[in-house]
Amino acid sequence: MSRYTKKDIIRMAEEEDVEFIRLQFTDIFGMLKNVAITASQLEKALNNRCMFDGSAIEGFVRIEESDMYLYPDLDTFAIFPWRPQQGKVARLMCDVYRPNGEPFEGDPRYVLKKVLKEAADMGYEFHVGPECEFFLFHTDEEGRPTTNTHENAGYFDVGPIDLAENVRRDIVLNLEDMDIEVEASHHEISPAQHEIDLEYTEGLAAADNIMTFKMAVKTIAKRHGLHATFMPKPKAGVNGSGMHINMSLGDVHGNNMFVDESDSLGLSKVAYQFMAGILAHIREITLLTNPLVNSYKRLVPGYDAPVCVAWSSLANRSALIRIPSSKGDSTRIELRCPDSAVNPYLALAACLAAGLDGIKKEMTPPPSVDRNVFALTDEEIRALGISQLPQTLGEAIEAFEGSTFVKELLGDHIYNKYLEAKNTEWKKFRAEVTDWEVQEYLYKF
Repeated sequence: MSRYTKKDIIRMAEEEDVEFIRLQFTDIFGMLKNVAITASQLEKALNNRCMFDGSAIEGFVRIEESDMYLYPDLDTFAIFPWRPQQGKVARLMCDVYRPNGEPFEGDPRYVLKKVLKEAADMGYEFHVGPECEFFLFHTDEEGRPTTNTHENAGYFDVGPIDLAENVRRDIVLNLEDMDIEVEASHHEISPAQHEIDLEYTEGLAAADNIMTFKMAVKTIAKRHGLHATFMPKPKAGVNGSGMHINMSLGDVHGNNMFVDESDSLGLSKVAYQFMAGILAHIREITLLTNPLVNSYKRLVPGYDAPVCVAWSSLANRSALIRIPSSKGDSTRIELRCPDSAVNPYLALAACLAAGLDGIKKEMTPPPSVDRNVFALTDEEIRALGISQLPQTLGEAIEAFEGSTFVKELLGDHIYNKYLEAKNTEWKKFRAEVTDWEVQEYLYKF
């Protein structure tokens, strides 16, 4: 049941002196878009009569079928706390519809909603808690981003070593002003790297929160004269930024369906099957959880990111999936390969669909790997029968391209557009000559 009605939105906009409303939506590559309207047009927007040109959005539609309509999700109404307090700016997350009133199959939010509906039909509600990492860098004299930083803080360091402590504080306070609960925030391992963990919530709200989080982080960083980036690996030689996804399923009464106190790990049959489904499909969906050429610079040995398709019954951070030590209502699985460059709607849809497939097919996960996977040799990995995640965008494309599972999940429109764009990105990268190659080979050969 919705929190707000149309009358509630109009009343709140009047009472809070809202002058502008941003109708926000997301393209298939996870880029946030918006159409700004004035308060005088709010009622029209709430009646789903705001149209935009879909042909101008990458991966949407051709110019001859370009008219699209934005249907606001009333429960996403929020005022931007960093904007002026007179003539305030608010936002509404929107679903994209065709002129005939049908949902647009190229809308990533629609893909996630479809899988959430499938879960609901099976008696489950998807719960997600993302751990979002990012870097804060200086800008140059013209305001363009660099990879320079003055700080050398490390994991859990505090000020004055952590020079961006006040930036994180500002981000957290602004998020909470928008009713996005933050569980924790801290400095990460690499200099200038930070993590903010969002509170557990329902799947669609979690994806909306991730999009809002990215916008807030970039906006607040800029106010502090810094550039925030969710690029997975902006600097060689240090850890990259991930977005670990904590997941569980609840029933209609709010009970955690991953809990079984009689099990040695406290995990239910449903939890094992869900995890088995993700492990079975992870290579096919890696293009969605790790979508960039640069994503695979993070997924290499030696930098605390998983490279093998394995799970651990211990709180083992070297595994692709680990079981955090918290039990009872907090029982969950943690997928550690995704990075913050993802489109959260597609990534969460893929994880949920894979997990549900594991439940439907009653899959069993492989044996737990409770050793430090990072320390295993290639021979030991092969002996244990452990497969590896794709090592390049090209490998991820190959696994994605042959997957009927992914095609059914995304639908023909997004599947084909996404695949076409990623093939183009990979071909462009393969044609580039990097600085490393010049430094390594120019003199030798």
